[in-house]
Amino acid sequence: MSSSGVPSSHGFTTVRGRGYRPEQAEAYADGISRERDEAWERAARLTVLAREMEAEAERLRDVVARLAPQTYAELGERAQRLLALAEAEAEAVLEAGRAHARAVAEAAAEEAREAGEAARAYADSVGAEADEWVGRRERADGAEADEARVRARREAKEVRGEALAALREVRQRCEGLLAGQEKEQEERREALEREIAERMAASDAVDAERIAAAEARLSEAKRTFADAEEAARHGQEDASARAAEILAEARLQEERIGRETERVLREHGEEWDEVRGHMDHVRSSLAALTGRASVES
Repeated sequence: MSSSGVPSSHGFTTVRGRGYRPEQAEAYADGISRERDEAWERAARLTVLAREMEAEAERLRDVVARLAPQTYAELGERAQRLLALAEAEAEAVLEAGRAHARAVAEAAAEEAREAGEAARAYADSVGAEADEWVGRRERADGAEADEARVRARREAKEVRGEALAALREVRQRCEGLLAGQEKEQEERREALEREIAERMAASDAVDAERIAAAEARLSEAKRTFADAEEAARHGQEDASARAAEILAEARLQEERIGRETERVLREHGEEWDEVRGHMDHVRSSLAALTGRASVES
């Protein structure tokens, strides 16, 4: 009695007396094919996710590149306060970049982990089902069952390998993005510190020049009053006229010194007390000199 039959849509030959039903084998083969296609679809989604992560990294680089550098039209009341505010702003931007990079990396890792678990579960499920199916088919066609089991496990292994590769790629890109942001923020902070130090040095030099000029004017006024006293000893009339002229010049010079000093103090409020005391001393000296000159005249 012949045992040959008609081949099925999946290549199985219907054989009588082999211990399984052709429709069951067909249904199982259909299920294996669907699961294989789903695994490939998951691998494709992981590839798309990796590309999206790369696009997000590029966007973050553009955002960082478009950040305008911090400039200062003039120093505030205290340069140290300005430096502290700048460092706080730089730290906030850096921390925001780190948080975003961590979130992207964690999301990608979670997606890849879920894909890996799904691939492992799929491999385990396919392996178990293949083993069960092979057990039923061994009495009918051992070679065909072995081939199906090896193929199913190989496909599951490939899917899992692709998922792990996608995870590693996303993780490396996120780490590179975070390192680049940290380096750029550090360079911006150092540049800001150098700029503030240069402006403070320039401001100190200008202040020193203005104070030196004020002191020079005071010395000149003292010499002028000394000349007036000397002239008063040589002639009463000429001395009186010269003293009045010198006193008028001294008062004008005092007013100029006062206005210049007030302007300097307004620009540099932190030095107010020290220079204000110095100016009080200058005015007292001038008042004493003018008073003494008036008496002598």
